[in-house]
Amino acid sequence: MTMPRLRICVALAIIALAPGCSTTRSISNSHFTRETSCFPSGDRHAKVAFGYYGELSEHDVLAIDRDRRITETDIAQALTNRASPKLRPGSTILVVQSGAVIPDGGMVTALEREFTVVPFSGVPTDAHDGSKGGYSRLLRLTAARAGCETILCYWGVLESGRSDVVTKTVSWVPLAGWVLPDERQAMRIRLKVAVVDVRTGNWTVMSPAAHEDRALSTRFSRGSSDQQQVEKLKQLAYTSAARDLTAAAR
Repeated sequence: MTMPRLRICVALAIIALAPGCSTTRSISNSHFTRETSCFPSGDRHAKVAFGYYGELSEHDVLAIDRDRRITETDIAQALTNRASPKLRPGSTILVVQSGAVIPDGGMVTALEREFTVVPFSGVPTDAHDGSKGGYSRLLRLTAARAGCETILCYWGVLESGRSDVVTKTVSWVPLAGWVLPDERQAMRIRLKVAVVDVRTGNWTVMSPAAHEDRALSTRFSRGSSDQQQVEKLKQLAYTSAARDLTAAAR
C-alpha cells in the first residue's frame, strides 16, 4: 500500500471512530440551534425556547412531601386507602404538559379520540398556598371547576446522539459538506404520564414504550432534519400513550 493511500485509510478510520456528541432536551424545549446542538446534557448555558421556564416538579403535581417524617402508620394507612385512578371512556380530563403553556397538539388530538380534553398550562408557578401539596390541590381545584374527574400530566425527554460519517472527509471541498450527508443522528423519546383522581388525589404513573429514529443530514439540513425527527417521535409517543390510556379505560 502506498504512503498516500495509507494516510487516507488512517484518516478515514479516525473519523469513523471519532466520538460524536449527545444531548437531552425536554419535549417542551425541543427546538434546534447550532449553539445547543452539541452541548452536553444539562449544560446550563444552553439556550432555551422563548416562553420555556423549566419543568413542573413531579413531587408538587403528586403532592409528595419530601420533608415530612413518614411513619409506619402512614404507610399502612396509604395501603388501606389505595385506589388507582381509572379513566372512563368519554370522560373529561385536564391535560397538562410539563413545561409547556399548552399541551402539544399531537397529544390533544390523540386523546380526543376517546376523551374530552381540557388543556391547561404546565409552566411552573408559585401561585399556591405555600404549603406542601399546595400546587396539587390548586391543580385539582382547577380541574374540578372545569368539570374534570381526572388530571393527566405528562413529562417527556428527547435523547439524541450524533456521529460523523465518512462523507464528512470531503466537506473541505467547496459546498460539498452542504450537499453530502456528513452526520448521523439517533434520537429517542421517552414519556412519563401521571393520572391523578381529582376527588381523592390518588394517582398512578405509567411510561409508554420508548420510540427511536435515525437520520442522516448535511450541514444545510441539520436543523430541519432534527426537527423532523422530533415531530415524528412526538407523534409516535403521543399515539402510543393515548392507546395505552384508552386500553386501561376500557
